[in-house]
Amino acid sequence: MEKATCRFCHKLLEHTFVDLGISPISNDFLRQDQLYLAEKFYPLHAYICTNCFLVQLDEVESPKHIFGDGDYAYFSSYSVSWLQHAQAYSELMIQRFGFNESSQIIEVASNDGYLLQYFAKKGIPVLGIEPAANVAKVAEEKGIPTVVRFFGVATAKDLVSQGKKADLLLGNNVLAHVPDLNDFVAGMKIILKPDGILTVEFPHLLQLIEQNQFDTIYHEHFSYFSFLTVEKVFAAHDIELFDVEELPTHGGSLRIYGKHHSAVEPVISPRVKQLKEKEIKAGLDQLETYLTFEKKVRETKRKILSFLIEAKSQNKSIVGYGAPAKGNTLLNYCGVRTDFIDYTVDRNPHKQGLFLPGTRIPIYHPDKIQETQPDYLLILPWNIKDEIIEQMDYIRQWKGQFVVLIPEVEVIS
Repeated sequence: MEKATCRFCHKLLEHTFVDLGISPISNDFLRQDQLYLAEKFYPLHAYICTNCFLVQLDEVESPKHIFGDGDYAYFSSYSVSWLQHAQAYSELMIQRFGFNESSQIIEVASNDGYLLQYFAKKGIPVLGIEPAANVAKVAEEKGIPTVVRFFGVATAKDLVSQGKKADLLLGNNVLAHVPDLNDFVAGMKIILKPDGILTVEFPHLLQLIEQNQFDTIYHEHFSYFSFLTVEKVFAAHDIELFDVEELPTHGGSLRIYGKHHSAVEPVISPRVKQLKEKEIKAGLDQLETYLTFEKKVRETKRKILSFLIEAKSQNKSIVGYGAPAKGNTLLNYCGVRTDFIDYTVDRNPHKQGLFLPGTRIPIYHPDKIQETQPDYLLILPWNIKDEIIEQMDYIRQWKGQFVVLIPEVEVIS
C-alpha cells in the first residue's frame, strides 16, 4: 500500500501519533434491521507530519458518505450550552466589528441554523453552506437560506458569481472535517470581501495532548491543529491571522481571526505571539512531543477497563448518556459493549431507537434512566458534563453517580 502524504504540505507521513485500531464511521448509527448485517470498520490511525506538525488521519472513506448521504445524525441545536455559545459569538462579532443590516454573514458547515439564526433575528443577511441535506432542510425551515454543497474553491466561485461575498465568514468545528485542506482555505479567500473578517473555531491540539482527549479522534476529523500549524496553512493562502482566543468549548478550542494579507486593519493582537510561545514551550514544534502520546492513551484504556470490570464485578449497573462521535471512538477502542453498558440515551430524536456503530449499544430517550435507575451514568460527551449533570441531577435520589473517563476516570457523587 502506498504511504499517505500530508494533506497540507504533501510530505510523506512516516510517524504515528496514535493508532486506535479499527472503528466504524462514528455517526453510522444502526437500525434494528441492520444488527444482523456486517459493519464496515476502518483504520483509525493518526499520523504526525514532521515538516508542518499537522496531526491527521488518512482518508479512508469519502466525505460524501460521512457527511452528505442525506442521513447525517448530528444536529447542533440539541445542546443548550452550544446554543448559548453561538448567541454569545454573534453578539461579540456585532459589537467588535459593527456588522449590521448591510453586512453579509456566511457560515460554512452551518448545520441546522443554530448560529445564523441569531444574526438573522437582528436583520443581518445570512447564508449557510451545509453538505448534509437533511440537516440543511431544518435550517431552511427556520428561515435560514442554505446552499447544500461541500465548500471549496468551486463553491466559492459559484457564490461570488451570484454576488455573494462575506463581510464575516465563519466556520465552527469544520476545519478538522475537511479532507482537501488547501482547497477549503483557498475557497475562504475567494469568498471573503477585501476588508472582510473570517473566524474559525476548532479543538486545540495542545488540549487534546495535555488532557488526553484521544476520543476526539474519529474519521470525521481528518486534521488536528495547533496554532503554529494553522497559521502556516492560512498564510500559504495569503490570509493573515490577526487574533486568537482560547475557548472552553469541546474540551478546549481555538477561535482564530483572519483577514486578507493586504488588509491594513485590524492590527495583530499580542495574543498571537503569546499563544505561539505557549505552544513552543509545550513542545509542539518538537517531534518527540507527539511520539509519546500513544503510550498515555494505552494507559488510559487500561484504567477505563479496570474501572468497568470492577464495577460489574460488584453487580453495579452502568448506562451511558449521549451518543456522540467521541463516545463511539472511546467505546470501540476499549472494546466496551453491552457486557458493560446496558444502553445509552440522547436528547436528539434522530438518534433514539438506533444503535451505536460497532458496539451496538441501544439508544433511548433520557426518560429511560428514571425507569431503570442505574448505579452509574457514564457521560460520553464529557465536554458538556456540567450541562448534563445539572439536567440529570435527579439520579442522586437513588444514590446514582456520574462517571467521566477523560482525561482520567472520575466518579462524581
